[in-house]
Amino acid sequence: MSDTLYLLLDQNIQIEHPHVYLQDIARLSCSNSKILNRLRVMPVVNLPPDKPGRYVFSVMDLITQIQQKEPDLEISSIGEPNFIITFKNKPGPGFLLEWVKILFVGLSTFFGAGFSIMTFNNDVDVGSLFSNIYTQVTGQPSGHFTILEITYSIGIGVGVLFFFNHFGHMKITSDPTPMQVQMRLYEDDVNTTIIEDIDRMKNS
Repeated sequence: MSDTLYLLLDQNIQIEHPHVYLQDIARLSCSNSKILNRLRVMPVVNLPPDKPGRYVFSVMDLITQIQQKEPDLEISSIGEPNFIITFKNKPGPGFLLEWVKILFVGLSTFFGAGFSIMTFNNDVDVGSLFSNIYTQVTGQPSGHFTILEITYSIGIGVGVLFFFNHFGHMKITSDPTPMQVQMRLYEDDVNTTIIEDIDRMKNS
């Protein structure tokens, strides 16, 4: 009875050196420890050291390489059929630049959300609505700074905190925040688009 290798790959794997080995891009499991140790250090590809970027590979090509080294081995792939190797050979931006980018995104998000709320309130004329409600209920003219405006303002802030499930380093629940979900969906869409574009270029 031949041994079986279980191969698990993510859709996008980030590496920082051009010489890529199997253990760098895949999680491996095999009952035969000798085969497992040999395959962990199996060279997969040598990327151009001066060309960082994204490289698309097929699991079928990877299986072919493994079979050439271990012809009697059964291989079961339980991950992605195609995967991307993201090669970064340069250090990321400095600490100061990183904080500038975070500050810029934070301010853009804050003022953008505030502008959206203000334009919505103006479109539906919330001020006049609260004024009419206050006058009808109390019989007195509204001074535009009543319990309605106060509770509405507090409610928006509390609602945003609950919706984004995040305040500083604190989280209300252990669930991912809507921003994290959207970023994950965006990342998946980018990876899928890159893989499909490469497949179309190969088939054209």
